[in-house]
Amino acid sequence: MEPKAPGMKYLPLLVFQLVLAALFFVFVKYDGDNHHQLRGFEDTHVMIYIGFGFLMTFLKKYCYSALGFNWLLAALVAQWSLLTQGWFNMKDMVIPLNKETIIEADIMAATILITFGALLGVASGGQLLFIAIVETAIASANIYLVTSVFQAADVGGSIAIHSFGAYFGLGVSLALKSKKVVDQAEKNVLNAPTYISDVTAMIGSIFLYIYWPSFNSALTGTDEEYQRAVTNTYLSLASCTVVTFILSSILNHEPGKFDMVHIQNSTLAGGVAVGSVCNMHVQAGGAILIGIGAATISVLGYRFLTPKLEKVGLLDTCGVHNLHGMPGVYSGLLSVLFAALATSSTYGETGLHSVFGAMKDGRTAQQQALYQLAAVGATLAISFVSGMITGFIAKLKMFAPLEEKDKYNDELNWELP
Repeated sequence: MEPKAPGMKYLPLLVFQLVLAALFFVFVKYDGDNHHQLRGFEDTHVMIYIGFGFLMTFLKKYCYSALGFNWLLAALVAQWSLLTQGWFNMKDMVIPLNKETIIEADIMAATILITFGALLGVASGGQLLFIAIVETAIASANIYLVTSVFQAADVGGSIAIHSFGAYFGLGVSLALKSKKVVDQAEKNVLNAPTYISDVTAMIGSIFLYIYWPSFNSALTGTDEEYQRAVTNTYLSLASCTVVTFILSSILNHEPGKFDMVHIQNSTLAGGVAVGSVCNMHVQAGGAILIGIGAATISVLGYRFLTPKLEKVGLLDTCGVHNLHGMPGVYSGLLSVLFAALATSSTYGETGLHSVFGAMKDGRTAQQQALYQLAAVGATLAISFVSGMITGFIAKLKMFAPLEEKDKYNDELNWELP
């Protein structure tokens, strides 16, 4: 549906931006030198804008939109989430502006970009912006539930970021799906890569791979915890990459050859799978096993589960269910196990309370494990249900839903050379 005044279709976003500016004057204040020493912001910033952006350039005629909307959504959410997360934790009506809060804002942007990956090419600009604004508010509430109410350990965000973004996106996709299930013969020809677009998508994959240890370790509480998070993520990614290549060769439609979809995405699943436990004592061999498990889950998902979802009309353009959803749940369940096994003799008293803050107030390891499980279950329920509701609202004509001919096509939104 074309708006009556196409040049004005993003004017409501300008109004929202001005409202954000006013709210920042009211609530946000500089926080002196607090948290200035935190590591990982610059690397996380690269992941959000280059890693996520270029990873989604694999479609043959949607590269402008993949990079452009990625940039626009991330910049919008970085501001909005500073407020939505800050309102849950502010003191004396002040949201502190420091390195920790902007890292948290970038990490929240990752949640929305994961959802964007599920909807890549099938949602209009108006729909994407509406979805991002709503999702940021709900995801911020869910993070507060996970980290402050349940006090679950989730330093790399596999539960509250990766799982939430993936299943919110799938909920939206389910709501947006057309009544007619399109068979393979009628599939939109633009929903496919070219040789060059697959190469540019690999740029995103490699940037994400390189910087993922920084993403997972950015919010760790001690130097020892930081080092465990970096090394565990490094090993999980390495083993995941090796096993992804092996499984891709075995399971490919042309045995013995690699599938670029697996290589672009499943190689990264190790970073997601270790996220919730990266700062825990999983041991070096355990980190490698986590990566092997992540590769297996992800490649099998792309090879067998994604086609089944497409047959029932549930679209997931980037396969975020296989890269973020299932590996995120896997990480959450691993956190249940390692929380139950946690002892002060292994971590030291200070280290144990840094990783599992609630244990400082008398929570037992077994109780912590149950709270970890509750965090996983609540996140899955909240994300999927709220995603569906948001998707049904986004189908309204005011958000200019795309017609089939306009999907996966830059021409609607960009002046093309």
